[in-house]
Amino acid sequence: MAKTLVALIVALCLACPVAAAQSKAGSKKTAKHAWTELTAAQRQVLAPLVVEWEELDTTRRKKWVTIADRYPKMKPQEQQRLQERMKAWAALTPEQRRAAREKYQTVKKLPPEKRQDVRLKWQQYQKSLATQDETLGNALSAPATPPASAN
Repeated sequence: MAKTLVALIVALCLACPVAAAQSKAGSKKTAKHAWTELTAAQRQVLAPLVVEWEELDTTRRKKWVTIADRYPKMKPQEQQRLQERMKAWAALTPEQRRAAREKYQTVKKLPPEKRQDVRLKWQQYQKSLATQDETLGNALSAPATPPASAN
């Protein structure tokens, strides 16, 4: 029994420093890619996400930092698209983001033909919105015709 007790004490003594080191490493992992640690260029690219940055987990921060590092190599249209999408994403509520992630995962699991169908339907939807916007814009900008007078 004494040998068991000594073995247990030795095991705990050896395990405690390891556990403490792991918890310290874990706390550093959480702080990785803090907003203040980003370069000025990264902060400029990721500016739409500044409000929620501290809420992002390490994996998502790392993903966004990788995207920010690729940003200078993107074409201007790609840069603009990324900025627009980041702004739109930042404007979503947490519930809307969760729903978007779930939809993405669902579509990602579809066979290629079905994904293509979804892509085509989305493009048709976007075109219909653009047409509606154009029609509405034309209707609003057209001069109002005065009613015919009844003489």
